[in-house]
Amino acid sequence: MQLVLPDLLNALNSVTTIPIIPFNRDKIDFIGHAKNINYLMSNNYLDNARKRVIAIAGPSLIHHIAETEQLRLIESTGKQMGTDGILISGIVPNPIKQAGQLIEAQSALNRPPDAYLLMPLTGISSPEGIYETYMKFTDYYGGNCNARFLYYFRQKRDIGAVIRLIKDSSHIIGVKIGTSEEDVLPLVDGVGENGIVIWGIGDRCTRPAQLGTKGHTSGIAVAYARASDEINNAQRRGDYQTSAQIEADISPLEEIRFINERIYNYSAVVEAMIQSGFDDVEAGTGAPFNPRVPKDIQIQLHRITQDLKKYH
Repeated sequence: MQLVLPDLLNALNSVTTIPIIPFNRDKIDFIGHAKNINYLMSNNYLDNARKRVIAIAGPSLIHHIAETEQLRLIESTGKQMGTDGILISGIVPNPIKQAGQLIEAQSALNRPPDAYLLMPLTGISSPEGIYETYMKFTDYYGGNCNARFLYYFRQKRDIGAVIRLIKDSSHIIGVKIGTSEEDVLPLVDGVGENGIVIWGIGDRCTRPAQLGTKGHTSGIAVAYARASDEINNAQRRGDYQTSAQIEADISPLEEIRFINERIYNYSAVVEAMIQSGFDDVEAGTGAPFNPRVPKDIQIQLHRITQDLKKYH
C-alpha cells in the first residue's frame, strides 16, 4: 500500500543511502548487491525506529546499465526491503520516452518504488523546456502510475523553473540539491510548504541543515552506516555540534570522492570498502568508466579508513 504523502515526506527527512552497485569485471554482481542491501537494512541506527531509505541512483551507476538491468535491480532491492524501508528509483530522463517506459515497468512490480528521483538531464534544454516537459511527464505518470517524484537540481539557471514545478505539480514532492550551499535558502524559501528540500551532496551537510534542508543523501553509508545515521539523528534534534563532529571524521573520505568534479564519487567508496576489510559488504572489482582509484589514492584511503571502522 502506498504511503500517504505526509508519512512519506517525514520518512525522507532522513539519510537517503545510495549504495554503489558492485561489478564483477563488466557484469553486475547481483548477489553482492543483495549483500549490501542486507547490510544497510540490518545496520539501521536511525532513532525512533525510523525506516531506512535506499535509492538506486547516480553512485549506483544507473547511467551505465541497461534498462532491463535497472528494472531487475529495483525489483530485487524492493523484494529484499519489503515494507521495512523506503525505496527510491533514480530515473535518467534521456530519452524521456524510455524514462516513462521504465517508470511504467517499475510501478507494475509487486513492490514498486515509493518515489522516483528525476536525474539531471543531459543535452540542450532551457528552463522553459524543463518546466513544460516535466509538468506533462509528471502529470501523466503521476496520474497513470501513482508515481511521486523528487527533482535532482544540478543547473543553477533552472532554479526558478524548479520552484514553479514543485509548486504547480501535484506529483513532484520535493527537490534534492546538487549544486551548492548558496542555493539552499532560495529553494527552501521558494518551495515553502509545497515539498521537501533535501541536501544531495553527501554527508557534509551540517550547514545546509542549519539553513533549512531536511535530510541528506549518502554514498558512503554502504560502508559507514552509523556515521550517516548519527549525523541525521543529531540534526533532527538540533544538535549541530555533534553533526559537525561526525562530519569532520568522514570529511577526508568525502574530499576524495568529490575532487575534480566528483571523479571518484563511486570508486573511492569501493576502495574504502576494500581497504576497510569488511566481509559483510561487497565492493566489487571496479565498474564501467569507474576502475579502482590510482595507487596513491589507495594509500590515502587505507590511512583514512582505519579511523572510520567504528562507524561501520
